[in-house]
Amino acid sequence: MQQNENTRGTQTTSNGPAVHRPAEERMAADTHMGYVTLDVRNINTMRNFYTKVVGLDVLADNADGVMLGRAGGAPIVALHEDRTLPLRPEGSAGLFHTAILFQSPAHLAAAVVRIARYVPQLYTGSGDHYVSQAFYLDDPEGNGVELYVDRPREEWTWRNGQVLMGTEYVDPQAFVNRHLSEEALGRPDSTTVGHVHLQVGDVATAKAFYVDTLGFDQTMQMGHSALFVSAGGYHHHMAMNTWGTAGAGLRVPSLGLGRVDVVVPTRAEAERIRDAAGKALLSDDGATVTVADPWANTLRFVPAA
Repeated sequence: MQQNENTRGTQTTSNGPAVHRPAEERMAADTHMGYVTLDVRNINTMRNFYTKVVGLDVLADNADGVMLGRAGGAPIVALHEDRTLPLRPEGSAGLFHTAILFQSPAHLAAAVVRIARYVPQLYTGSGDHYVSQAFYLDDPEGNGVELYVDRPREEWTWRNGQVLMGTEYVDPQAFVNRHLSEEALGRPDSTTVGHVHLQVGDVATAKAFYVDTLGFDQTMQMGHSALFVSAGGYHHHMAMNTWGTAGAGLRVPSLGLGRVDVVVPTRAEAERIRDAAGKALLSDDGATVTVADPWANTLRFVPAA
């Protein structure tokens, strides 16, 4: 989230998203994000970025590509090299950013130090979003990356079923001075994908698909420009915006987003999504269910058990 919505301090009138449909039509509360697959041109450059700057470990490196995450933890980013793909056309739908959630401000501060040390030219900004604090950059092939830490849930404000989020400046040097520790510089934390933000052609169609069809809860809408959705009362697991992509149609094959994985608690939940998806269903392999949104952004729903 990098647009301004200055509504902080508004009186709380609810403690979660507004819901107007049966529970069996909603995304399971313990749904969370899996990993993001990127189609890349130079896998070595991208591996170096995600390990050296973001601080991820190589979990697997084989003919299928490179899987990155935390050693002993869940995958976060998968890299698949395809030098035949063109660059993503300007104004087309696709990935806005992969948002990587750190478990402590100290570990986020260590990541900010690595950005300044290794790739200051890729840094794009910061944001205090009231529910979280974030720093933004692009990877070497132009894919957006958000590195962030959540504020405690009791500090989030909900009003009329929408969580209050905005954007205020975070001074990176002040953040580092306040939070950095020697321990964080030397020890990784349990980083995960917190949310994934997509670019689409219009918000109304995104809402019809992600909320009405798949069953996510709407947690915030910014007019006709952005929609935020989640499961289980999180501020957002996914977001869709039209910032630079209003009116975009179906994606064409290009570098960038390959697939977004979403982890659901059971196979039964994947089957609910399969049955609701209709013509958006791409496949059901007996375990995972893969669908395409109205712009051909691909999502795979993976049962945790």
